[in-house]
Amino acid sequence: MEFTWLSRWQPQLLAILRIVTGLLFLEHGLSKFFGFPVPFPVHPLPTLLVLAGVIECVAGLLVTIGLFTRLAAFFAAGEMAVAYWMQHFPKSPWPIANMGEAAILFCFVFLYLSAAGPGPWSVDAMRTQRTPQQ
Repeated sequence: MEFTWLSRWQPQLLAILRIVTGLLFLEHGLSKFFGFPVPFPVHPLPTLLVLAGVIECVAGLLVTIGLFTRLAAFFAAGEMAVAYWMQHFPKSPWPIANMGEAAILFCFVFLYLSAAGPGPWSVDAMRTQRTPQQ
């Protein structure tokens, strides 16, 4: 059985994927800076974690609302690639053992979003809509 009937929902599902991913990513930055929704275990934050938190907050917010989505997602994908190779991979080459699954998944979802764009429910889509000619 083919699920081609789902393809009509592709633009909306792309937007939902972007929004959910952006909110989850934003949560990491908010945790680092504001202890919300859970406190970050390291304080004061080392410079590299401050930079990561800034990227997570800014890119997470931009991806969530769909503004400059491709650029924000590209930076977020890069941060997650660096995070995986610096923090997770040295512990073990296996993602399940080094707890790097989230970093890998974020990296590739953001890479996809940087190529696919934000979808219809976004500030980017509203900015590029043309007003009808009168």
